[in-house]
Amino acid sequence: MAVTAATTAPGIDCRKAWAETLESLAAADERIVVVVNDSVGSSNLGGFQAKFPARTINVGIAEQNMVGVAAGLANGGRIPFVSAASCFLTARSLEQIKADVAYAGFNVKLVGQSSGIAYGELGATHHSIEDFAWLRALGPITVIAPCDAWETAEAVKWAAAHEGPVYLRLSRMKVPTLDLPDRSFTPGKAELQRKGSDVSIIANGTTVHLAIEAAETLAAEGVSARVLNMHTITPLDTDAVISAARETGAIVTVEEALDRGGLGGAVAECTSATHPVPVQRVGFPGFMPTGSIASLFEEFGLSREGIAGAARIAIRRKGA
Repeated sequence: MAVTAATTAPGIDCRKAWAETLESLAAADERIVVVVNDSVGSSNLGGFQAKFPARTINVGIAEQNMVGVAAGLANGGRIPFVSAASCFLTARSLEQIKADVAYAGFNVKLVGQSSGIAYGELGATHHSIEDFAWLRALGPITVIAPCDAWETAEAVKWAAAHEGPVYLRLSRMKVPTLDLPDRSFTPGKAELQRKGSDVSIIANGTTVHLAIEAAETLAAEGVSARVLNMHTITPLDTDAVISAARETGAIVTVEEALDRGGLGGAVAECTSATHPVPVQRVGFPGFMPTGSIASLFEEFGLSREGIAGAARIAIRRKGA
């Protein structure tokens, strides 16, 4: 496998890949159904509804009921994909996710749309930056944040075949497709994007592309940065994290989420217990203001230079 990823432009909306893949899977498996909260349009499920109207269940704006209905469908042998804006799916129905899905271990696929700060201009009520922390605490749920359209499609295929609860975190922001030959998607196993020996940058979702750009900036300064696409937070690829800690001595985590409790928290927990090294966490500190996606990313360091700056700090810390 290649060890240096490039990206191809223009960007693609991962929701398109998710919807097309689900329609294809549903055509071959009548057990697949979708459950939504008046979110057919925002979930890109118009085509699915047209093809499979009897398998499209719209409960209205009632997220707790939505998850409960999905749990019942799973208990009856169906494979329900619950699709809604991630901020409402994970916050309003957290108790149902905990008790009806995670505790029961039902085969429910939760699909959080427009995650992170994709609804930037709508402010804190519509930002979904706590979902990693909430759902990571519910161990039986596999938590996946695909970084591009290809990985989104592979994650949907895997989720449909996997027996057990899954959370797929999708963004409506267009992202480029990573150009890596012979790619394979394995939940719980990080994808190496770039080799490096001075610092490791571990990212997922929309931030993987920024991490690659930051590594290019650092390379121009003579700094060798390893880049890992940690698409799965639960279960975490602890082997990749420990290797990064031992071989590079410093780590930066990058996520379109809170800078604690999610990817950064998981990596810090792993390294502190096995091989302590400096870990700089790039993410959001808490409730976010209203603003464009670009402005909020820039303000809080989710940018090429912001990530490169965090890497420089981590490298200095390991030499202190």
